[in-house]
Amino acid sequence: MYPELNGTVVVVTGGSRGIGADTAREFAAEGAKVAVIGRDEEALARVAEEIGGIGVQADVTDLAAIEAARRRVEDDLGPAGVLCAFAGGGIARPGPTAAMSEQEWRSVVDGNLTATFLTLKGFLPGMQERRAGSIITMSSSAGRLPSNLPGGGGREMGNPWGAPVAYEAAKAGVQALTRHAAAEVGRDGVRVNCVAPATIRTERTARFMPPEVQDAVAASHPLGRLGETADVAGTALFLASDRSAWLTGLTIDVAGGRVML
Repeated sequence: MYPELNGTVVVVTGGSRGIGADTAREFAAEGAKVAVIGRDEEALARVAEEIGGIGVQADVTDLAAIEAARRRVEDDLGPAGVLCAFAGGGIARPGPTAAMSEQEWRSVVDGNLTATFLTLKGFLPGMQERRAGSIITMSSSAGRLPSNLPGGGGREMGNPWGAPVAYEAAKAGVQALTRHAAAEVGRDGVRVNCVAPATIRTERTARFMPPEVQDAVAASHPLGRLGETADVAGTALFLASDRSAWLTGLTIDVAGGRVML
């Protein structure tokens, strides 16, 4: 579908499973040379073997680790033409804002927003020097609308608090970071866009969300189903391709109609 991606070096952080792994598979199917970055060495190795790419173990909240990963990618595959900054992490319990601990806040903000910033910091200068590149960041519908409102998803899951406030703030921050970077580097030939999924059917979703809750959440979407990893991966391919050559600074809601902005 996207012949211009054939031979392109693509880096996917958070590529060991779920959305990241499926995105790596989709790029590889287009003939791209793909590097997946993450913490789980065994899972990375499995994905890398499947797609004929490379797996690089790195903590994306550590700039030195990102720089080392970038050098490994460049040595093995060449300079990155596409960066999917999809890694996210951190641990926090849903609950009142004032009840969140400082440690929980920092864990989630660092695992999502700081990790995205550091990933861009590691890979963006090279793209600017080469005057070419496409960056896709990962947000969430939780960064668009409070998940503790009716219809926001939390109540359908039996959780009146919705997603932890740190997660919502971090994912909204990713969108702001995307817009700022896009405005800054557009004249350098680099585009920066963002995807913001609602609930996606992943291994984690299946493990932590009982079938009846999945049905309730699916019913809250106008399109009447949960998202699939392929929905997000397909959007990432489009944003990396020449067909979106005049798009930058956008957040695309892969949300089944739950978010309409």
